Amino acid sequence: MVKLWHIKDEGFSDHLEDWLAELRGHRRRVTQIEWHPVAQSVLFSAGADGLVVVWTVANGGAILNVIDCHPEAIQCLSLNRDGSLIATTCRDRKLRVIEPRTSAVVSSGECHEGIKPCKVVFLGDSGRLLTTGFSRHSDRQYAVWDQDDLSEPLTKEIIDSSSGVLFPYYDHDTQIVYLAGKGDGNIRYYEVTPNAPYLHYLNQFLSGYPQRGLGVMPKRGLDVRQCEIFRFYKLHATKNLCEPVSMIVPRKSEQFQEDLFPDTAAAKPGLTADEWASGRNKQPILMSMKTGDVKGGPVQHTQNNKVSPSKNNKKPVLEEKTNSANNVISNNKKKFAFLSQETIPDYRPIEKMRDNEKHKENEEMNEKSQKTSQNARFQQIQQMFGSKPNSNSILKDQSIMEALQPEKEVLIIDAPKGELELRKEFLLKCEEVVRLKQQIASRDKIIKELESKVHQLKLSKLIN
Repeated sequence: MVKLWHIKDEGFSDHLEDWLAELRGHRRRVTQIEWHPVAQSVLFSAGADGLVVVWTVANGGAILNVIDCHPEAIQCLSLNRDGSLIATTCRDRKLRVIEPRTSAVVSSGECHEGIKPCKVVFLGDSGRLLTTGFSRHSDRQYAVWDQDDLSEPLTKEIIDSSSGVLFPYYDHDTQIVYLAGKGDGNIRYYEVTPNAPYLHYLNQFLSGYPQRGLGVMPKRGLDVRQCEIFRFYKLHATKNLCEPVSMIVPRKSEQFQEDLFPDTAAAKPGLTADEWASGRNKQPILMSMKTGDVKGGPVQHTQNNKVSPSKNNKKPVLEEKTNSANNVISNNKKKFAFLSQETIPDYRPIEKMRDNEKHKENEEMNEKSQKTSQNARFQQIQQMFGSKPNSNSILKDQSIMEALQPEKEVLIIDAPKGELELRKEFLLKCEEVVRLKQQIASRDKIIKELESKVHQLKLSKLIN
């Protein structure tokens, strides 16, 4: 069973108790759901019963197609760039590429040899797929495949010998794939290229706390001013905490970086559900990450409807959706218009500012306080050194000059204000403690080795 919920743009104001629609079509547990990247209100769900159900949620959860070609439970589901093909991995260790409207299997082949689950993701519109799994000897590995020929992988590489299942996340805009293991604390990322070996290791994000799962922020929600190219939401495995993890490319310039933020997929459908079901394909509508402008208008759609359940658990009733979609679009335009603004510095002299009088009053108060403090310190010095002889006059004069100098500025480092910043500081301190412990342990080991060598030398001298 799949339930659809509606979250307002303002966020949560109370606990959600009513869902929009309830989709019933699986006989066993649903393991994964994916929205169509282009068609409006088309949803894919894969379950442990070996079924992939294609829904259209605009009509109260009508079933467009049921794909029944998997003999066992489905482990992973992925759609290509325009949603014309889906790729699945099954418990029978087979990788399949399927046409979702006709249920035709385009190609299939043996995936990884290990018994643990395999995961798959389309590498955009390149015609290739990436799978993660385990070898016969339980080594974690990844493989790159051609979607038209799954008899042999284009490349297959061993990563490590950990036991957690690897989940792939692909960023089409930067052509970077991220590999994160369940129970791991690190996230590896690779650059995808069209030629062999197809994947090039870049670096990894390290953390001392394992992850239970990861969520991904859509590209249109990233902070372009900070050069944030990807953002995960990490669900910790050892505590009830969801932590954002940002992938940032450091740049000195604060201007918009066009090479990091090409046009990305907009939150507008390019096809209706009926158009897609009839066989039409289309690339996603793009938008600018700098201004938020959509390039290429969407197809004219029918009346937007909102599904709401009745109180007696009957079939959901279709209600007209007022202007929530238009509000979302206008809010996005306002947000990107605000982000595209530049701060204009004010180079006017202080005398021409509006708060000139307040500024002068503050300066006068500061001067008076400094004079009174200096007079008080001078009187204290006279009392301290007035009755003493002049034998150390040079030192005395020097001490007097130091005492008369204005107080040195003290840098006050503000403590982290938010709970998330406190957690980050705590994690950094914990990692530093671990590094210091490792250094102490290595030092103790070296000391013991040197002591043993000295002892051996003494014994050899005694024997000789």
